Amino acid sequence: MQPSILLAEDDIFFAKVVKRQLERAGYNVTFCENGQEAWEKFQKHVFDLCLLDVVMPKKDGFALAQDIRSTDVNIPILFTSSRYMEQDRLQGFESGADDYIVKPFNIQELLCRVDVYLKRSRLLKSERRIVYTISNLVFDYSQYNIRHKNADSHVRMAPKEAELLRFLCENSNKKLKKDDILTCIWGQDDFFSSRVMDVYLTRLRKHIAQDPAVKLETYHGKGLMFIADDLDRSHTIFKI
Repeated sequence: MQPSILLAEDDIFFAKVVKRQLERAGYNVTFCENGQEAWEKFQKHVFDLCLLDVVMPKKDGFALAQDIRSTDVNIPILFTSSRYMEQDRLQGFESGADDYIVKPFNIQELLCRVDVYLKRSRLLKSERRIVYTISNLVFDYSQYNIRHKNADSHVRMAPKEAELLRFLCENSNKKLKKDDILTCIWGQDDFFSSRVMDVYLTRLRKHIAQDPAVKLETYHGKGLMFIADDLDRSHTIFKI
């Protein structure tokens, strides 16, 4: 069965080019000219990946991504936008995106990224549900959320934020170089990726502040240590 992609883009000419290339690569593509139409389509149909513009009428891409992420924590969301400022890209990740691609871009690069995220999504669906118990915190990596053991509700996390915490859990109580973390999680060590990671580290510190036994410390300005002596990596249950 061909993967299904939701394409939301108000530039019709650009959308036709992208849609044609995606279809040639073997994907089913549903095209919407504005964010509200895309949201309505998303609610009625099943998609494997969302490709969103930022500036659109009726509902912008950031609001659309938040709506999509509130109902599906695992579907890959990629932004394509001519807005290249750091704050725009940070807002894209904050709204729940997995990636942010600045226009103009090479169509082959887009196809490669789509393929990578679809493969990652299929892997998540097929593997066990991964839950970490970190002292009094419960981190559900598969569902991208974290909560205190005694809390009734959880806090949703951005995909990269959850991926970062999983990496820290798997390497707890070790001195880690920030450069190595960037390369592992983002695939590159550049200024923008470093800024995004700093944003997520700030958010992670707020999450773990609920438990004094868990700490995220910085050393020498270039390294991190996730201190969690009471961490259970074995708590996994099969997805149904």
